[in-house]
Amino acid sequence: MEEKEIIELFHLKGKKDEAFRLLMKQYKERLYWHIRKIVLNHEDADDVLQNTFVKIWQGLTEFRYESRLFTWMYRIATNEAINFLNEKKRKVYGNSGEITVMLENILESDVYFNGDAIQKELQRAILRLSERQRLVFNMKYFDDMSYEDIAEVLNVAIGTLKATYHNAVKKIEEYLRIADPSF
Repeated sequence: MEEKEIIELFHLKGKKDEAFRLLMKQYKERLYWHIRKIVLNHEDADDVLQNTFVKIWQGLTEFRYESRLFTWMYRIATNEAINFLNEKKRKVYGNSGEITVMLENILESDVYFNGDAIQKELQRAILRLSERQRLVFNMKYFDDMSYEDIAEVLNVAIGTLKATYHNAVKKIEEYLRIADPSF
């Protein structure tokens, strides 16, 4: 079903649950992996995904097509994941903690990570990026989102995103060259 059809179904009397199930079926996996790339841990990603869908449910009544439904949901998922990480960082490290250390610990202890050594090095390199660079890189590289969609999710100019992505790629390449000189 198209996004618009799902929203129209949601607004029909007695059809909210059906529309929401369709929405979850269509977007649950994509949103899960987007969140998982931010928080890294499976259980945390499940929790954040659940909170994301609660926010989506609460906001669907007021959804006004000022953006595409997909990018609106991505924005909610991104904000929920960032808020989750910031809260976790505050609880674990107080206000002085570095989020990269926390994320590296999560990466190392994640029993659900099934990547090889190269994939783990890539994840370590991504963790060295700023939060904005990490988000842009993940959305462009892993989610294959267009710059237009990323701009809508993050509310940033396309030119800025292109520069951010370019700089992120350069930093990752540099980290990987240092980690493995044969790269």
